[in-house]
Amino acid sequence: MKLIHAHLHQGSKRARYMVTFAGLMLGLLLYSGGLSARDTRLNGFVLDDALVPINEILPGGPPRDGIPAIDKPVFIGATEADRILSPDDEVIGLVHLGEVKAYPVAILNWHEVVNDRLGEDPVAVTYCPLCATATVFIAELDGRTLEFGVSGLLYNSNVLLYDRQSESLWSQVMARAISGPMKGRMLNTLPLSLTSWQSWYRRHPDTRVLSADTGYFREYERDPYRRYATINKLMFPVRSQSRALPLKEMVTGLVVNGEAKAYPHRILNKSGGPLFDTLGGERLRITLDPAGNPHFFSEDGRELSGQPGYWFAWFAFYPETAIFGQ
Repeated sequence: MKLIHAHLHQGSKRARYMVTFAGLMLGLLLYSGGLSARDTRLNGFVLDDALVPINEILPGGPPRDGIPAIDKPVFIGATEADRILSPDDEVIGLVHLGEVKAYPVAILNWHEVVNDRLGEDPVAVTYCPLCATATVFIAELDGRTLEFGVSGLLYNSNVLLYDRQSESLWSQVMARAISGPMKGRMLNTLPLSLTSWQSWYRRHPDTRVLSADTGYFREYERDPYRRYATINKLMFPVRSQSRALPLKEMVTGLVVNGEAKAYPHRILNKSGGPLFDTLGGERLRITLDPAGNPHFFSEDGRELSGQPGYWFAWFAFYPETAIFGQ
Protein backbone atom coordinates (compact mmCIF):
# COMPACT_ATOMS: atom_id res chain seq x y z
CA MET A 1 0.00 0.00 0.00
CA LYS A 2 1.64 3.20 -1.16
CA LEU A 3 0.30 6.25 0.59
CA ILE A 4 1.45 9.85 0.38
CA HIS A 5 1.21 11.91 3.56
CA ALA A 6 0.70 15.65 3.46
CA HIS A 7 1.31 16.27 7.16
CA LEU A 8 4.79 15.52 8.55
CA HIS A 9 5.72 16.02 12.19
CA GLN A 10 9.18 17.07 13.31
CA GLY A 11 11.70 14.63 14.82
CA SER A 12 13.22 11.30 14.08
CA LYS A 13 10.85 8.55 12.98
CA ARG A 14 13.12 5.92 14.44
CA ALA A 15 13.23 7.68 17.79
CA ARG A 16 9.46 7.94 17.94
CA TYR A 17 9.00 4.25 17.20
CA MET A 18 11.62 3.33 19.79
CA VAL A 19 9.76 5.39 22.39
CA THR A 20 6.47 3.71 21.45
CA PHE A 21 8.03 0.24 21.67
CA ALA A 22 9.75 1.08 24.95
CA GLY A 23 6.46 2.32 26.38
CA LEU A 24 4.74 -0.91 25.40
CA MET A 25 7.44 -3.05 26.98
CA LEU A 26 7.44 -0.93 30.14
CA GLY A 27 3.70 -1.32 30.42
CA LEU A 28 4.00 -5.08 30.11
CA LEU A 29 6.77 -5.28 32.70
CA LEU A 30 5.09 -3.04 35.25
CA TYR A 31 1.52 -4.16 34.90
CA SER A 32 1.52 -7.75 33.66
CA GLY A 33 0.05 -8.76 37.01
CA GLY A 34 -2.86 -6.33 36.63
CA LEU A 35 -4.14 -3.94 39.29
CA SER A 36 -4.54 -4.67 42.97
CA ALA A 37 -7.83 -4.07 44.73
CA ARG A 38 -6.45 -0.79 46.12
CA ASP A 39 -5.66 0.62 42.67
CA THR A 40 -8.80 2.19 41.24
CA ARG A 41 -7.43 4.58 38.63
CA LEU A 42 -5.42 3.87 35.50
CA ASN A 43 -4.58 6.18 32.60
CA GLY A 44 -6.81 8.69 34.38
CA PHE A 45 -9.90 6.45 34.38
CA VAL A 46 -11.68 5.48 37.59
CA LEU A 47 -12.11 1.70 37.68
CA ASP A 48 -13.57 0.96 41.11
CA ASP A 49 -17.07 0.55 39.68
CA ALA A 50 -16.04 -1.60 36.70
CA LEU A 51 -18.29 -4.42 35.49
CA VAL A 52 -15.22 -6.61 34.90
CA PRO A 53 -12.47 -7.53 37.39
CA ILE A 54 -10.15 -4.54 37.63
CA ASN A 55 -7.09 -6.79 37.84
CA GLU A 56 -7.93 -7.94 34.30
CA ILE A 57 -7.84 -4.39 32.92
CA LEU A 58 -4.29 -3.92 31.66
CA PRO A 59 -2.29 -1.04 30.17
CA GLY A 60 -1.43 -1.67 26.55
CA GLY A 61 1.63 0.59 26.69
CA PRO A 62 0.54 3.92 25.16
CA PRO A 63 -1.18 6.45 27.45
CA ARG A 64 -4.69 7.76 26.94
CA ASP A 65 -4.88 9.09 23.36
CA GLY A 66 -1.32 7.88 22.73
CA ILE A 67 -3.05 6.15 19.82
CA PRO A 68 -4.92 9.15 18.40
CA ALA A 69 -8.44 8.78 17.06
CA ILE A 70 -9.24 10.40 13.71
CA ASP A 71 -11.78 13.15 14.36
CA LYS A 72 -11.79 14.94 11.01
CA PRO A 73 -11.67 12.17 8.41
CA VAL A 74 -10.89 13.13 4.83
CA PHE A 75 -12.19 10.94 2.01
CA ILE A 76 -11.14 10.34 -1.58
CA GLY A 77 -12.99 8.82 -4.51
CA ALA A 78 -12.82 5.17 -5.48
CA THR A 79 -10.81 5.77 -8.65
CA GLU A 80 -8.12 7.65 -6.77
CA ALA A 81 -8.12 5.06 -3.98
CA ASP A 82 -7.70 2.25 -6.50
CA ARG A 83 -4.41 3.80 -7.61
CA ILE A 84 -3.19 3.70 -4.00
CA LEU A 85 -4.61 0.53 -2.50
CA SER A 86 -3.54 -2.98 -3.43
CA PRO A 87 -6.30 -5.46 -4.34
CA ASP A 88 -5.80 -7.49 -1.15
CA ASP A 89 -5.55 -4.54 1.25
CA GLU A 90 -8.18 -4.94 3.97
CA VAL A 91 -10.91 -2.37 4.42
CA ILE A 92 -13.90 -1.95 6.69
CA GLY A 93 -16.79 -1.31 4.33
CA LEU A 94 -20.08 0.33 5.33
CA VAL A 95 -23.38 1.02 3.60
CA HIS A 96 -25.73 3.09 5.74
CA LEU A 97 -28.43 5.67 5.03
CA GLY A 98 -27.43 5.88 1.38
CA GLU A 99 -23.73 6.43 2.05
CA VAL A 100 -20.98 4.01 1.05
CA LYS A 101 -17.57 4.29 2.70
CA ALA A 102 -14.43 2.21 3.14
CA TYR A 103 -11.83 2.57 5.91
CA PRO A 104 -8.43 0.95 5.17
CA VAL A 105 -7.22 -1.26 8.00
CA ALA A 106 -3.69 -0.03 7.27
CA ILE A 107 -4.79 3.37 8.63
CA LEU A 108 -6.86 1.98 11.49
CA ASN A 109 -3.87 -0.09 12.67
CA TRP A 110 -2.40 3.25 13.81
CA HIS A 111 -5.56 5.03 15.02
CA GLU A 112 -8.14 2.37 15.99
CA VAL A 113 -11.04 4.86 15.99
CA VAL A 114 -12.57 7.10 13.32
CA ASN A 115 -15.30 9.46 14.52
CA ASP A 116 -17.48 10.05 11.50
CA ARG A 117 -21.04 10.53 10.24
CA LEU A 118 -23.08 8.45 7.84
CA GLY A 119 -26.18 10.30 6.77
CA GLU A 120 -27.78 11.67 9.93
CA ASP A 121 -26.05 9.18 12.21
CA PRO A 122 -22.80 9.77 14.10
CA VAL A 123 -20.69 6.62 13.98
CA ALA A 124 -17.49 5.33 15.55
CA VAL A 125 -15.57 3.03 13.23
CA THR A 126 -13.27 0.94 15.44
CA TYR A 127 -10.58 -1.68 14.90
CA CYS A 128 -8.45 -3.57 17.43
CA PRO A 129 -5.25 -4.88 15.79
CA LEU A 130 -4.54 -7.25 18.68
CA CYS A 131 -7.85 -9.05 18.08
CA ALA A 132 -8.49 -8.18 14.40
CA THR A 133 -11.95 -7.12 15.56
CA ALA A 134 -13.87 -4.51 13.61
CA THR A 135 -16.98 -2.90 15.13
CA VAL A 136 -18.97 0.12 14.02
CA PHE A 137 -21.16 1.82 16.61
CA ILE A 138 -23.99 4.28 16.29
CA ALA A 139 -22.32 6.90 18.48
CA GLU A 140 -25.44 8.26 20.10
CA LEU A 141 -27.33 7.61 23.33
CA ASP A 142 -30.46 9.40 24.52
CA GLY A 143 -30.11 11.90 21.70
CA ARG A 144 -26.56 12.77 22.74
CA THR A 145 -23.70 12.36 20.28
CA LEU A 146 -20.63 10.61 21.66
CA GLU A 147 -17.06 10.94 20.44
CA PHE A 148 -14.59 8.17 21.17
CA GLY A 149 -10.89 7.94 21.90
CA VAL A 150 -8.43 5.15 22.71
CA SER A 151 -7.96 4.73 26.47
CA GLY A 152 -4.64 2.87 26.24
CA LEU A 153 -6.23 0.07 28.31
CA LEU A 154 -7.19 -3.47 27.37
CA TYR A 155 -9.60 -6.10 28.59
CA ASN A 156 -9.23 -9.62 27.20
CA SER A 157 -6.51 -8.17 24.92
CA ASN A 158 -9.24 -6.04 23.34
CA VAL A 159 -9.19 -2.26 23.10
CA LEU A 160 -11.10 -0.28 25.70
CA LEU A 161 -12.50 2.86 24.14
CA TYR A 162 -13.71 5.87 26.09
CA ASP A 163 -16.28 8.48 25.26
CA ARG A 164 -15.10 12.04 25.74
CA GLN A 165 -18.46 13.23 27.02
CA SER A 166 -18.58 11.08 30.19
CA GLU A 167 -15.13 9.41 30.19
CA SER A 168 -16.77 6.02 30.52
CA LEU A 169 -14.78 3.01 29.32
CA TRP A 170 -16.33 0.87 26.59
CA SER A 171 -15.47 -2.68 25.55
CA GLN A 172 -15.31 -2.92 21.77
CA VAL A 173 -16.43 -6.56 21.53
CA MET A 174 -19.10 -6.24 24.21
CA ALA A 175 -20.37 -2.90 22.80
CA ARG A 176 -20.97 -2.01 26.44
CA ALA A 177 -19.65 0.57 28.89
CA ILE A 178 -17.80 -1.24 31.66
CA SER A 179 -17.14 1.75 33.95
CA GLY A 180 -18.02 5.39 34.47
CA PRO A 181 -21.36 7.22 34.26
CA MET A 182 -22.44 5.14 31.24
CA LYS A 183 -21.67 1.81 32.96
CA GLY A 184 -23.92 -0.96 31.68
CA ARG A 185 -25.21 0.97 28.67
CA MET A 186 -25.06 -0.65 25.25
CA LEU A 187 -24.46 0.87 21.82
CA ASN A 188 -26.13 -0.27 18.63
CA THR A 189 -23.78 -1.68 16.02
CA LEU A 190 -23.96 -1.66 12.23
CA PRO A 191 -23.37 -4.55 9.82
CA LEU A 192 -19.99 -4.16 8.15
CA SER A 193 -17.68 -5.83 5.67
CA LEU A 194 -14.13 -6.61 6.79
CA THR A 195 -12.93 -7.54 3.35
CA SER A 196 -10.41 -6.89 0.60
CA TRP A 197 -10.32 -3.62 -1.28
CA GLN A 198 -10.81 -5.48 -4.57
CA SER A 199 -13.96 -7.20 -3.33
CA TRP A 200 -15.41 -3.98 -1.89
CA TYR A 201 -14.57 -1.84 -4.92
CA ARG A 202 -16.12 -4.32 -7.36
CA ARG A 203 -19.38 -4.33 -5.43
CA HIS A 204 -19.36 -0.60 -4.60
CA PRO A 205 -17.60 1.38 -7.35
CA ASP A 206 -19.12 4.59 -5.95
CA THR A 207 -17.51 4.15 -2.52
CA ARG A 208 -15.58 6.90 -0.80
CA VAL A 209 -12.39 5.88 0.97
CA LEU A 210 -10.69 7.22 4.09
CA SER A 211 -7.56 9.11 3.05
CA ALA A 212 -4.11 8.90 4.63
CA ASP A 213 -4.35 12.68 4.98
CA THR A 214 -5.12 12.24 8.67
CA GLY A 215 -3.14 15.12 10.14
CA TYR A 216 -0.65 12.67 11.66
CA PHE A 217 2.61 11.22 10.43
CA ARG A 218 2.47 7.44 10.40
CA GLU A 219 4.04 4.82 8.14
CA TYR A 220 0.67 3.58 6.95
CA GLU A 221 2.33 1.35 4.37
CA ARG A 222 4.01 -0.57 7.23
CA ASP A 223 1.96 -3.07 9.23
CA PRO A 224 3.30 -3.05 12.82
CA TYR A 225 1.26 -6.20 13.58
CA ARG A 226 2.37 -8.29 10.62
CA ARG A 227 4.48 -10.72 12.64
CA TYR A 228 2.01 -10.83 15.53
CA ALA A 229 -0.70 -11.98 13.13
CA THR A 230 1.35 -14.99 12.02
CA ILE A 231 2.32 -16.49 15.40
CA ASN A 232 0.06 -18.62 17.59
CA LYS A 233 0.76 -16.54 20.71
CA LEU A 234 -0.83 -13.56 22.44
CA MET A 235 0.79 -10.42 23.81
CA PHE A 236 -1.72 -10.00 26.63
CA PRO A 237 -3.61 -12.49 28.80
CA VAL A 238 -7.29 -13.27 28.32
CA ARG A 239 -9.81 -14.70 30.75
CA SER A 240 -10.58 -17.89 28.79
CA GLN A 241 -8.83 -19.74 25.97
CA SER A 242 -9.84 -22.64 23.75
CA ARG A 243 -7.74 -24.74 21.41
CA ALA A 244 -10.78 -25.86 19.46
CA LEU A 245 -9.45 -23.55 16.71
CA PRO A 246 -6.08 -21.88 16.21
CA LEU A 247 -5.92 -18.76 18.38
CA LYS A 248 -5.82 -16.40 15.40
CA GLU A 249 -8.14 -18.17 13.02
CA MET A 250 -10.58 -15.64 11.59
CA VAL A 251 -14.18 -16.12 12.61
CA THR A 252 -17.30 -14.02 12.66
CA GLY A 253 -19.18 -14.27 15.93
CA LEU A 254 -22.91 -13.84 16.19
CA VAL A 255 -25.30 -13.63 19.16
CA VAL A 256 -29.02 -14.24 18.57
CA ASN A 257 -31.49 -14.32 21.45
CA GLY A 258 -28.67 -14.85 23.92
CA GLU A 259 -27.01 -17.73 22.03
CA ALA A 260 -23.48 -17.26 20.68
CA LYS A 261 -21.85 -19.02 17.76
CA ALA A 262 -18.55 -18.59 15.95
CA TYR A 263 -18.45 -19.06 12.18
CA PRO A 264 -14.90 -19.91 11.02
CA HIS A 265 -14.28 -18.34 7.63
CA ARG A 266 -12.22 -21.36 6.57
CA ILE A 267 -15.15 -23.72 7.13
CA LEU A 268 -17.66 -21.42 5.45
CA ASN A 269 -15.46 -21.09 2.39
CA LYS A 270 -15.18 -24.86 2.01
CA SER A 271 -18.96 -25.03 1.76
CA GLY A 272 -19.45 -22.12 -0.61
CA GLY A 273 -22.73 -20.32 -0.34
CA PRO A 274 -25.40 -19.52 0.45
CA LEU A 275 -25.58 -21.49 3.69
CA PHE A 276 -28.30 -21.85 6.30
CA ASP A 277 -28.16 -22.24 10.05
CA THR A 278 -30.34 -21.88 13.15
CA LEU A 279 -29.23 -19.79 16.12
CA GLY A 280 -31.29 -18.69 19.11
CA GLY A 281 -34.34 -20.26 17.54
CA GLU A 282 -34.03 -18.18 14.36
CA ARG A 283 -33.28 -19.38 10.86
CA LEU A 284 -30.28 -17.64 9.29
CA ARG A 285 -29.05 -17.29 5.73
CA ILE A 286 -25.30 -16.83 5.26
CA THR A 287 -23.75 -15.40 2.10
CA LEU A 288 -20.09 -14.94 1.25
CA ASP A 289 -18.60 -11.96 -0.54
CA PRO A 290 -16.05 -12.57 -3.33
CA ALA A 291 -13.24 -12.49 -0.76
CA GLY A 292 -14.95 -15.20 1.30
CA ASN A 293 -16.20 -13.02 4.16
CA PRO A 294 -19.64 -13.87 5.56
CA HIS A 295 -22.82 -11.85 5.89
CA PHE A 296 -25.77 -12.97 7.98
CA PHE A 297 -29.45 -12.39 7.29
CA SER A 298 -32.58 -13.10 9.31
CA GLU A 299 -35.62 -14.81 7.79
CA ASP A 300 -37.14 -11.43 6.99
CA GLY A 301 -34.01 -10.41 5.04
CA ARG A 302 -32.53 -8.07 7.62
CA GLU A 303 -28.73 -8.10 7.76
CA LEU A 304 -27.41 -8.90 11.22
CA SER A 305 -24.37 -7.33 12.82
CA GLY A 306 -21.67 -9.98 13.26
CA GLN A 307 -18.29 -9.58 14.97
CA PRO A 308 -15.33 -10.50 12.77
CA GLY A 309 -12.04 -11.17 14.52
CA TYR A 310 -9.63 -13.76 15.82
CA TRP A 311 -11.05 -16.90 17.43
CA PHE A 312 -9.30 -16.24 20.76
CA ALA A 313 -11.00 -12.85 21.08
CA TRP A 314 -14.49 -14.20 20.46
CA PHE A 315 -13.99 -17.10 22.89
CA ALA A 316 -12.57 -14.82 25.59
CA PHE A 317 -15.85 -12.90 25.69
CA TYR A 318 -18.19 -15.80 24.84
CA PRO A 319 -16.69 -18.98 26.30
CA GLU A 320 -20.05 -20.74 25.98
CA THR A 321 -20.01 -20.24 22.21
CA ALA A 322 -20.85 -22.96 19.74
CA ILE A 323 -18.76 -23.38 16.59
CA PHE A 324 -20.37 -23.74 13.17
CA GLY A 325 -19.41 -27.03 11.55
CA GLN A 326 -18.47 -28.74 14.84
